[in-house]
Amino acid sequence: MQQISRSQKLTEAKINGVESKIKGMEAKMDDLKTDLKTDMVDLKTNMVDMKTDLTNFLQQILTNGEKVVKETHDVNKRNVNHDSIDSNVGSKTHHIPKIDMRKFDGKDPTTWILQIEQFFDLHNVQNTQKVRMATLYLEPNQFVWYQWLCSRKQFITWAIFME
Repeated sequence: MQQISRSQKLTEAKINGVESKIKGMEAKMDDLKTDLKTDMVDLKTNMVDMKTDLTNFLQQILTNGEKVVKETHDVNKRNVNHDSIDSNVGSKTHHIPKIDMRKFDGKDPTTWILQIEQFFDLHNVQNTQKVRMATLYLEPNQFVWYQWLCSRKQFITWAIFME
């Protein structure tokens, strides 16, 4: 009987040791979860700050007053481009001449870009308006590509659009 009792005590001691280790591991896991949550909040904050800094940086390096275009969503969740800086004050009255040219059908992009850039140069179209005007002259399949581009890029400048 004495041996069973000793054996039981050893087993209980081992069980208590394992339970103690499990509790210690659970405490460490809880600490790791807390640290991870804190790190995620910090990461999100840093990403927002970086986005703001990048927007400001891009705005500073673009020439001729070109404004960065950012993605927003309308009520129907379609991508819509808006100037990131409200540079359109008074632009509603700015007359944009009618473009008499073919819509881009996906064929010969180089020639189409050259033609539309000639039009932009001749009529002094602002850089902030080039993407908006060009998208009016896309065939439906190419406009779907443009919507895809809007969903992938935060900023759509004329240079990005031409690529």
